[in-house]
Amino acid sequence: MKSAQYSLVLLLGFALLYLLPLEFRTLWQPDETRYAEISREMLSAGNWIVPHFLDVRYFEKPVAGYWINNLSQMIFGHNNFSVRFGAVFSTTLSALMVAWLAFRLWRDKTVAVLSGVMFLTCLLVYGVGTYAVLDPMITLWLVAAMCSFWLGTNAQTRAGKAGGYILLGLACGMGVMTKGFLALAVPVLGVLPWVIAQKRWKEVLLFGPLAVISATLITLPWALAIAKAEPTFWHYFFWVEHIQRFAENDAQHKAPFWYYIPFLIAGCLPWVALLPGALKRSWNERHIESGTLYLLGWVVMPLLFFSIAKGKLPTYILPCFAPLAILLALHATQLAATPRTLKVNGWINTVFGAVCALIVLLVLAPWGISKHPIYASHEVLKVIQASIAFLVWALVGYLTTRNNARLWQWAALCPLGIALLVGGMIPDKVVYSKHPQAFVDLVRPELESSRYILADSVGVGAGIAWEMKRSDITLYAKPGELDYGLTTFADAKDNFVSRDDFASWLALHRKEGNVSLVKLLSKDSVPEDSDVPTPDKVYHKGRFLLFFYEKTP
Repeated sequence: MKSAQYSLVLLLGFALLYLLPLEFRTLWQPDETRYAEISREMLSAGNWIVPHFLDVRYFEKPVAGYWINNLSQMIFGHNNFSVRFGAVFSTTLSALMVAWLAFRLWRDKTVAVLSGVMFLTCLLVYGVGTYAVLDPMITLWLVAAMCSFWLGTNAQTRAGKAGGYILLGLACGMGVMTKGFLALAVPVLGVLPWVIAQKRWKEVLLFGPLAVISATLITLPWALAIAKAEPTFWHYFFWVEHIQRFAENDAQHKAPFWYYIPFLIAGCLPWVALLPGALKRSWNERHIESGTLYLLGWVVMPLLFFSIAKGKLPTYILPCFAPLAILLALHATQLAATPRTLKVNGWINTVFGAVCALIVLLVLAPWGISKHPIYASHEVLKVIQASIAFLVWALVGYLTTRNNARLWQWAALCPLGIALLVGGMIPDKVVYSKHPQAFVDLVRPELESSRYILADSVGVGAGIAWEMKRSDITLYAKPGELDYGLTTFADAKDNFVSRDDFASWLALHRKEGNVSLVKLLSKDSVPEDSDVPTPDKVYHKGRFLLFFYEKTP
């Protein structure tokens, strides 16, 4: 009975954190609007081989992540929930595998359940796992790969070992089809310290070819299909998306070597006090418990790899939190008899929540000390919601310190206030710069009546396309991430209009119907727009600006 009640609490907590809030937050540009629209266009066109984005070939990523989103949209329809459910589904499966591996390592149900819960509630995992990007999907396949390798190497029969390596290959293959060849590098690096320490080279060389074969078999059909449909895909994807992004001087998102350290620490909230002890314990026990060394290598090696790479984003280290959650859970259960660190963890959460609430009230609020507060004078309700969200974090943190930290596990509910209130606490200044859906709702009649719609931002254009259910959005002045597709393929030349050509283009095309030009301003103020002909109507909200041109005879 107690077990059933505990399971019910876990399911309820999961629903409140991961499912209920999905629909009640508008999509962020450029990431969420991009992946929402790519999958919508795939479903609309029935082309599951070649990704298209605003009717332009889009080669930055393979297709498996889109397939997951496609299925989500097929099941749940055209809404924000369906856009994000693929990420939630992937994160949930990853958590279940984390729990499975923890149980395989230590045969302790408490450690297993806590591992899954801690993984789901780590701040970075939760933030990315409810956000419509491909990182939760690649994390799913990398976790599956690491679990499969452990399954294979610890099997007692040749058939069991072969099965584990075959599963390893299938997981790596799906990883390649989700985000590229890093799905091969990360598992290899992760297992390397353990293989060296355990001297398992012979086994790896014997059964490894099975993983290669299964990975090849699962990727080959699509790889051949995309090569036949688009012969330039693999050259672009390998050279630009892998070599340039991670190694060359023009790599995207360049950052220093230590970039990931603060994200690793902050990403462990609300369990951050356990991090130093968990890492120290695992290092000290690396020669005692082979499973501990396996998890430690899984954390450290990918972290070093991404730290060395020139291109960096916080989401890249998401797979590291799977083994880290197990180490945190193991450390926490071993501290239960001497709960000092558990109490410290509660106080950290208390202080974190309280400080964030004070920052909202004293700095970000319209009456705050900042010269440029984020919240406007009419957004008092949003200020209150933001304050409550962080006060919930502080309150839960404080409750976990009571009674000698007997309820320390309830720190998992620290993000609950943010999860339930985030949709209502985002300031208009952010909404009308990062959430094109809100602006589309304001100017929907004009957009619906427009024969042509142009946007000078790919993310904004994707948001318009998603809301209007039309992919024929023309890019204006800035090709952005669609530059390759626009410049390489002759049939995409009409999908872009330069600033210099706009006047002549407009004079010709407004004869066919109304024209809307949506711009994303660098500031909230409307600039002098001498670069475009005088519009018939102008709509301005935040950083979004609509120039509306009526049809001419």
